[in-house]
Amino acid sequence: MKAIRKKPGCTPEIIEVENTLKALQQEVEGYIEVITLPYGAAIICNEEGRILGLPDNGRVCGVDVVGTVLIVGTKGEEFCDVPVFFKRTVQHG
Repeated sequence: MKAIRKKPGCTPEIIEVENTLKALQQEVEGYIEVITLPYGAAIICNEEGRILGLPDNGRVCGVDVVGTVLIVGTKGEEFCDVPVFFKRTVQHG
């Protein structure tokens, strides 16, 4: 699925990630936590990021986060491609 990946100190990028728990955990380097956003999207981050002392990643969609995060789309209880609204934001800076 298409997702936006934001690593600490880096510009957000659109990536293709497998829609599996293992792949999502690999991207955020640990157990995932999901933060629901408006517009059919969610932030996926490392659930233990603060405890582990992961680097600050600033504010993503109004949420203070640490470590690598993904922004993905949601359809009910499932993850899907990130909504076009978010992709346009990354593509047009």
